[in-house]
Parts: sequence; C-alpha cells; structure tokens
Amino acid sequence: MMKSLVSSVLVLAFLLNGALFAAGVQAKPSPNKFAPAAKDWKKAEKLLKKMSVEEKVGQLIQIGVNARFANRDSAYYKELKRQVVDNKIGGIIFFGAPIYETSILINRMQAEAKLPLLMALDAETGVGMRFADAVNFPWAMAVAATGEPDYARRIGVITGREARAMGFQHVYAPVLDVNNNAANPVINVRSFGEDPQDVARFGTAFIDGVQSEKAIATAKHFPGHGDTAVDSHRGLPIIDHSLASLEKTELVPFRAAVKDGVASVMIAHIALPQIDNEVVTPLKNYRGGDAEAGAEIVDQKAYIPATLSKKVQTDLLRNDMGFKGLIVTDAMSMSGLTLYFEQGEAGVRAFLAGSDLLEKPSDPDAMIAGILAAVRSGRITQERLDDSVRRILAWKFAVGLFDNKITNIDAMDEIISGPESLALSDEVATKAITLVRNDAKALPLDRSKKIVVLGLSNGFDGPETMGSFVSTLRSSGAKFSPYYLQENSLAEQTAAARLAALDADIIVVGLYGRVRSGAKNSVGVPENGAAIIRELLASGKQVVGISFGNPYVLGSFPEMKTYVVAYGDMSSLQRASARSILGLQPITGRLPISLPGLYPRGTGIQVSAR
Repeated sequence: MMKSLVSSVLVLAFLLNGALFAAGVQAKPSPNKFAPAAKDWKKAEKLLKKMSVEEKVGQLIQIGVNARFANRDSAYYKELKRQVVDNKIGGIIFFGAPIYETSILINRMQAEAKLPLLMALDAETGVGMRFADAVNFPWAMAVAATGEPDYARRIGVITGREARAMGFQHVYAPVLDVNNNAANPVINVRSFGEDPQDVARFGTAFIDGVQSEKAIATAKHFPGHGDTAVDSHRGLPIIDHSLASLEKTELVPFRAAVKDGVASVMIAHIALPQIDNEVVTPLKNYRGGDAEAGAEIVDQKAYIPATLSKKVQTDLLRNDMGFKGLIVTDAMSMSGLTLYFEQGEAGVRAFLAGSDLLEKPSDPDAMIAGILAAVRSGRITQERLDDSVRRILAWKFAVGLFDNKITNIDAMDEIISGPESLALSDEVATKAITLVRNDAKALPLDRSKKIVVLGLSNGFDGPETMGSFVSTLRSSGAKFSPYYLQENSLAEQTAAARLAALDADIIVVGLYGRVRSGAKNSVGVPENGAAIIRELLASGKQVVGISFGNPYVLGSFPEMKTYVVAYGDMSSLQRASARSILGLQPITGRLPISLPGLYPRGTGIQVSAR
C-alpha cells in the first residue's frame, strides 16, 4: 500500500512538472544546480509557437560527423550544409578529428543554421578522448583507483571548460554503468568500478565539474550497461534482471545523478525482458551498423531495447525517478538497434518512448521522414512533439546559444591542454597505478638483469602504442630491448620477440588489451603474444605484467607472479607505470573492481618510492 501511494505521489509530481513545462515554467532548480531558468522556458515557449512542424522535427535529430578540412563546394561540406539548412537538424555530435578543423566547421554550421545547433562530444576522458592534440585524462576506473572523487570533479571542470572553448555545449559523459561483469567487452575501464555507491560518488563529482562550466553533462548508459558480455555496437545485450535487482545495483548511480541535477541521460541499446518483454526479431534486410569490419554480429531473437521502451524511459526514468532533463539515445546507427528496426521506425519508437534527442542516425533523411509521417498521421501528437522541442530549446537558451553561437577560435590555445590539464592528468595517473601481485618480489626492477620489454596490442597502431612507456623507461636509465606485437604482426616478428624473451632474465609485458567498441577483439590481447606469455610462465621466467587496458586480463594468465594495473594506455598512465616499476614513485592505487577468483575489490599493495 505504501509503495503504491509513493508511486502515485511521484506520478502526480511528474504530471504537475509536465504542466509547468507546458506553460513555459520549470520547477525551481536546486541551489547551485545548472538548469534552464524560468526566463529560458518562457523564451522557448515563445519561439516554439513560431516554428513549423518540419523545424520542430529537425530539432530532435543529431547527426554524427568526423570533421576535416573541406572546401565549401565539396560534396562533404554541401551534404553537411543540407542537413543543417534543409533538414533543419538540431545538433551535431563530432568524433575524432583535428581540433581547429572541428571548431571552424562548428562555426560554419552555426552560421548556416536558422536556430543554433547543440554541439555534442563524447568526452569520457576529456576532449582528448577524441582529439589527439588535447590532454587525454585516465579512464574512469583509473580515477576511481585513486580513491579520491575530487579528481573526478576536477577532470569534469576541465572537460566542461575545454569543450565549451571548442564550441561544444553537450558532453556525453560520465559513464555510470556499474561494471559487475568481468567479461564486459564495451564498458570495462570506462566505468568507475563495480560498487554502485562508488560509481555514484565519482560520477556525480564529474557531473558537478562539467556543469559548473555551464556545459550539459550526460549520465550514460541508462539503465545500466555493466552486466553484459555483448557489445551493443555488434548486437543487442539482454540483461535479465528484475526491477528490484536493478534498484540494488544498476540504478543506484543514475538515481544519484538525477538527484544531483544531471542535465541529460543517455539511453542504452540493451534489452530488459523483466521490465519490457516485447519480443523483437532481426530484420531480413539488415544493412549494417557500427560494428568493425569482420566483427561478429550477434543477431539473436531478443526483446525491445531500452532506447525504444516507454516502460524504461517514461515510466521509470521520467515518472518514477523524476528526471526533467534531456533524454538522448545512444547512437541510432549501432547494430544493437539496426539489426531489428529500420531508421524511420526506430526514430518514431524512440521518440514515443520518451527520447528528446536522437543521436547519430545512420540515415537522417529516413528518420526525419518517418517522424514527420508519424506526426501527420497523428501517431505522434503535437503535444508530445512540443514537449521535447520546448525542452531542447530551453536548454539551448540555458547554455547561451541564442546569445552567442560562434566559438572564439583565437582563444582556444589559451584554454585547451594548458599546464593545469597536463598536471592533473599526471597526478591522477601517479595515484592510480595499482600493484595487485608481487609474489616474485620483482619490483622494483633489478636493472642489473637482462630485460626485455614486450608490448602486446589488440589494436593496429604500431610500436608507437608503447612509446610513452618505453621512452620513460629509457630516460630513467633503464637498459632493455623492446619488442611489439599485434594481431597482424609477421611471423618473423613474432619469432624474434619470442627468442629475445626466452633469452632474457626479466620480461616486462605491456598488455594493451584496450576497450575497442565494435571490434571483434575488444579488451583481449593477440594470440601470437599470449602464446609467448604462456611459454614464458611455463618455463619459470620472471614475467612482470602491466595491464594498459583490461584489468581482468590476469584471469587469462593466473600463473603470472607480478601484475600491475594501469587501466589504460594514456601517456600519463604509461609514464607513471614506468616510474612505478623502477621504484621512482610510490604505488598507492587500489582495485575498484574484483578479479574473479583471484582478488577482491580494494586490493592494492602499497609501495613507497625507493
């Protein structure tokens, strides 16, 4: 009875807030929280009344772009301009590209747009996640390994500031997924860990930092992508948890973020049959998605993804949790969605489920046409359309886009990647390095021994992958022979690395099993290198393993007697790892996750600098 009463009160509160929104007024935000003011809602309502249906539908669409230099008469530029001018899209999400080309293109498109565009960026590790010339902060799990949430806040501040300086107002971070599945191929070190309360503490700290710079933070991937072994870029994960189970784990960080005033929430392409059991089957004419070429597509019979579920978005997130901000889908081009729905129908269903922004459709024209047809047929009501567009416009007013939508290019090099960013990245990395096992007492390294450094990568970047690690070892006086292997290394290269390793006294193995969304070998290491490790361990060689990515990889080599976790391949983490194994800095990190069957969460051998 009490639960029913509480639910009724929540629904009544939601309906009241909805009525206030419709009148152009928002309930007063919490003190110091970033949200549209009453004047922003009034301006949004006034503008909304002047807009055509086509302009309203366009506001829902956010296309994806990799910026590059483009002549204004080029096909690339003309197509982008067509989406802005003719399709009247509401925003753009940018992916990896040079910094200046990106910001110049942002200004070009803002100048072309009748209504200012909301520009978005995946920035889980700062703007350096997408732009090579910017500082790339350590992954969330590394931040959590420090034990200090204030680092998350400080990274959030710099992320928001640098994003705004480039022309972005919408930051797609932080990841609030609780990584409680060691086999997860797509979240992994992107999560703050496996403890819901810790994820909530670090996540809300990051949100507070981002939004202190008047940038929109995004809690993702609702209602929780942590307990899955399927990458939603390659298929539709099924999380068969009850609502009661979700409340104990997955929903904890999201409830904290909503209470904290997060401005937007991203919905995941995951199926939750105990929440919404509508069955979906793969399309016969599947045209592809975001999976890497050659990666296996998981085309199982499944259930409706959360991105298209009204029970997840409207009933749970809006009504029960009381979220009032922007709901954005995960990329609509991902195989977890495109396997089951054409883009037109996917857009309509996501919008009817409760989404405001439809991110990165694989076919924007088809999605816009589908939504327009649904509005004209009455399937989408004018009231429902106005609700989302009003919200989008209010946030555009709140971030100041109607006052100034043009980025100051001349000021960027005074703000982005400055000394504060570099120092913070190094400080976090220094405190994140975690020594899990030192049974052979191999650390600090004995420099009098014959040392080989072997890098094993699941990418295709070449030896520069381990460049920061190798250069720091050398500059610190260590003498060694470096070798590097990836999946497509020649047999001769593999043979040379093996012989050198067998001849060495100590082999330092850099395990670059990194998260590679949509890839067939995400978070793993190549078999050519794994075979060498197994042979070395069987022969009793002294092997020092350093995980520059997936911390769970020790489970594949449980005989390894020395194991260090760096949580990522960022330059700062590689430098800190090199200093740590040489004894030049203390080792103070602790695991934010457990290594199944091996070590519990919180493990971390504390070592003073030599």
